[in-house]
Amino acid sequence: MFFFFVNRWQIFKSAPKETHPFWWQIVFGFRIMSDAELAKFSSYIFGQAFTTLKCQASQYLPWMEKRFKSNGGHLECRKVYNVWDLHGTYDVVVNCSALGSRDLFGDQSIYPVKGQVLEVNAPWIKHFIRDGDGNSYIYPGISVVTLGGTRQKDDWSCMPNAQATKDILDRCCHLEPSLSGVSVIQEKVGLRPTRSALRIEKDILIKNGQQLLVIHNYGHGGGGFSIHWGTAKTATKLLQELIPLIHNVSMKSKL
Repeated sequence: MFFFFVNRWQIFKSAPKETHPFWWQIVFGFRIMSDAELAKFSSYIFGQAFTTLKCQASQYLPWMEKRFKSNGGHLECRKVYNVWDLHGTYDVVVNCSALGSRDLFGDQSIYPVKGQVLEVNAPWIKHFIRDGDGNSYIYPGISVVTLGGTRQKDDWSCMPNAQATKDILDRCCHLEPSLSGVSVIQEKVGLRPTRSALRIEKDILIKNGQQLLVIHNYGHGGGGFSIHWGTAKTATKLLQELIPLIHNVSMKSKL
C-alpha cells in the first residue's frame, strides 16, 4: 500500500518558540524527545517525536489515475497556450496548472522553488529524521530512502546540481552517520509552485461578450500531498456553485 506509518524525529539546534506545533494533536503519540534520544544528535538540543503517515507518490499517483479513469474520467495530453482555446468545448475549466498560471492567467505572483532530493539504498533506516529548519531530512520509503533537500527560489532549472548532491549527502550524513558511503540510486528535481497563499476560488472570464467559467486550485508549494484532498473538496464545492450559471447545460457536459 502507498500509505504507511512512520516514526519521526524532528530535531532543533535551538528550542522553537512553540514546543507543541499547531498539528501536534493530529499526529499519533506526539511527545518531546528524551535526553537519551537527543544524545544521538550531537548538535541538537530539542526534539519532537511522533508517528505520522507517509505517502509513496510513485505508487499513489498511478492509483489515482486508475481511479479517475474507472469513474469515467478521460485524460488528454496537450499543451494549452491560451485558456480561451477551451471555450465552447468545456463548460468549466478547473485550473490546476500551477506555474503555468503565470502564462495562462497572468498570475505573476506564483514562482518556482526548486527542490532536489536523492534516492539512496539504505534499508536499515526506519525513522523519519528532519532538521527543524526543514532544509535537511531523511525519509524512509517502501523501497528507497529519500535524502533532502534544497529550496532555491526562482530557479527554473530541472537539472540536478552536483554541488547540491554533495551538500545533501554531507548534511544527511551529519544527521545519520550510518549513511556515509551510501549508494545513490537517483537524483530528483522538482519545482514547487509557490505563492503567498493558495488560490482556490471561482473566476468568470469575459471576452467579446463570452463567458468562461474557471475554478482555480493551485499554489500548493511543497505541501501538495499533505493538503490535496482538502483543496480538491473545496474546488468541488465551488464547482457545484458554478453549475447553475452554465447556459444550456446537458447531462453530457465535459469538465
